[in-house]
Amino acid sequence: MKAVRLHEIGGPQNLRIDSIDTPEPRTGEILVRIRAAAFNRRDVYITQGLYPRIELPRTLGSDGAGVVAAVGEDVANVNVGEEVVIDPMIGWGDDPQVWRSDATILGMPRDGTFAEYVVVPRENVYRKPKPLSINEAAAIPLAGLTAYRATFTRGELQAGETVLIPGIGGGVQTFVLLFAKYIGARTIVTSGSDEKLERARTLGADITINYNATPDWHKDLRKAGPIDLVVDSSGGDTLSKAIGVLRPGGRVVIYGGTRPESTFKLFPFFWNHIDIRGTSMGSPQDFAGMLRVFETGVKPAIDRVYAFDEAVAAAERMAQSEQFGKIVLDGVP
Repeated sequence: MKAVRLHEIGGPQNLRIDSIDTPEPRTGEILVRIRAAAFNRRDVYITQGLYPRIELPRTLGSDGAGVVAAVGEDVANVNVGEEVVIDPMIGWGDDPQVWRSDATILGMPRDGTFAEYVVVPRENVYRKPKPLSINEAAAIPLAGLTAYRATFTRGELQAGETVLIPGIGGGVQTFVLLFAKYIGARTIVTSGSDEKLERARTLGADITINYNATPDWHKDLRKAGPIDLVVDSSGGDTLSKAIGVLRPGGRVVIYGGTRPESTFKLFPFFWNHIDIRGTSMGSPQDFAGMLRVFETGVKPAIDRVYAFDEAVAAAERMAQSEQFGKIVLDGVP
């Protein structure tokens, strides 16, 4: 089969299409014929060596949707030919509060979805939400799961509350916006791109702020009413400003840190009873809950669709942070 493989660290340009053996499902596993896959920032970080436990060569890719091609022993209630989507969180464990210490994510160190076929445990295969196309289904797993847990399980966002979503445009943040609007929450988004802010408005963003045009945007937000929740992945100055606009008793959920470490005063935390909550990926319960949202007709934001043999160009677009929403690989051979 064909697969997009990484043999050497150095950046997305080192990805190449190889011909490798088609895997076979073992006991408790399912072989999925991938019809579409999608990129995450994680894939780019791996090509740059900015990720732990890198083992090369490896087929990258955490997001994928397709059809069941074969099943191993002790696999029931799954039919060959059935359209499915893959949960990339391998081995979360029994505790819904936190993942097991040996849990992994599909695509490193286990071969991932940028291939014609992938083998995954039975419990990681779910029926594709009927309203979604294969490309749309492929776009949701990792970012949708992370956003669902950040927004609901950890963030506890409720209808009528207000959530601040800094840095709109990345996959997870666009899902946070979609989920917040789905339940009837008020949304505030920031970006340095007017184009991304316009796209956010089409998804329902209530307030949009260009932080390049308005460096003191956090001061203006104090006039916008109480903010109940901040969902952030950047850190740095953005996080410290966002914390300053939370209402007393507000919540901060952090799922990443793309900027330097944050420095902030402790007084607002204990005086205003602010909660800071970390999160990463999500449990099987989170994944199932996330899929139920998409069964209602909610659609993911897709930035651009590339052909399978354009994987390098797709990864380079991700590396440049030009996208709004998910970058999809279609037409897997």
